[in-house]
Amino acid sequence: MRIESAHLGDGVRLPVLMTDEHECPYLPDRAAREALLLTPVDDAAFYQQLMDWGFRRSERFFYRPGCDGCRACTPIRVPVERFAESRSQGRVRRRNADVEVRVAEPTLDEERWSLFTRYQLEVHDKPMLRAPAEYVGVFCDSPIESIEMAYYVRGRLVGIGLLDVCPSALSSVYFYYDPREARRSLGVFSGLCEVEECRRRNLPWWYLGFYIAGCRKMEYKSRFRPYELLDPDGVWRSPGADGAAA
Repeated sequence: MRIESAHLGDGVRLPVLMTDEHECPYLPDRAAREALLLTPVDDAAFYQQLMDWGFRRSERFFYRPGCDGCRACTPIRVPVERFAESRSQGRVRRRNADVEVRVAEPTLDEERWSLFTRYQLEVHDKPMLRAPAEYVGVFCDSPIESIEMAYYVRGRLVGIGLLDVCPSALSSVYFYYDPREARRSLGVFSGLCEVEECRRRNLPWWYLGFYIAGCRKMEYKSRFRPYELLDPDGVWRSPGADGAAA
């Protein structure tokens, strides 16, 4: 690892820690590394600016990809007022007409931990976190305002979405669901609900993290249209007239 001075944009330079190379979790046969911002961040407005410079939050760390010779990880966002629900997304919405959505501060209890661990084991085959204290550190102990969107069917918890709140955007952090409810397409439904929460709060942008062309786990993000991608010159642009991937 090494410390560098990174140009972020608008003439701003800040120190970052370049991690060692490791196996890329998204694309096969590639190596990855991250640039970790060394400046503490506890201001949502500054975090939104960081997102416009290609950074994301993980726990209390703010990072962006720093892979040599690869720019596959591209920040993606949706202009909320221009978003147009597709026919398939409309079917998902109707399929989940019985779902109740509750918005509150992130928290952890036995029901949430049980749902989270079941999701990790059945969907990802291995635990992402091994103890409730780790969950609190990752999802509840945020340096900026965060919210939890909890999804219930007849009083039973079936999904949890975690988001960061910025001055003009919501930023998706993580979503997990009950694998027994896979037919509901709760991941798609949660995205529709997050767009609606942006509208309810009069926030013009919904940030989805990184889009990676060729990565199946990321393909769903390009189905929320129109969308914009952050180009290397620091300008957000729509890939096509209708927001479809080029």
